[in-house]
Amino acid sequence: MTAGRLALHGENENTMTMTPAIQQRVTFRTSPKMLFEMYLDSKKHSAATGAPAKLSRKVGGYWTAHHGQIGGKNLLLIPGRMIVQAWRAAHWKKDDLSVLVLKFSEAPNGARIDLVHAGVPKYDHKGVREGWVNYYWKPWKKYLSKKI
Repeated sequence: MTAGRLALHGENENTMTMTPAIQQRVTFRTSPKMLFEMYLDSKKHSAATGAPAKLSRKVGGYWTAHHGQIGGKNLLLIPGRMIVQAWRAAHWKKDDLSVLVLKFSEAPNGARIDLVHAGVPKYDHKGVREGWVNYYWKPWKKYLSKKI
């Protein structure tokens, strides 16, 4: 086993630890289907975040966002309900890779995203955790407020 796969960190196999998963729950005044499309549709993703994105709508397809600063591969897509991706930042060490799970569901007065982002390297854990808020949730709320 290679240290670094799925962001397992440690000096050797016996001392490896996984960083805590990032977990966030965010509600929006829209539908789960709209949130799913905002994430997976390249034009909507780019418009909602204010940064270029190119996303595949196929399992096994590759994606990039935020000027190529993040990217990965789709592992599972359940239309309107769930996205699972292999995810990494361009500045991460070569073997670092994380897994992102986004679940879209109905919530009072709108929709909810439950995010679990597992395996983020310790050296970028805070940046990724705060990045979801600053580069997705806040811009999405602003974008959606203009659509209403």
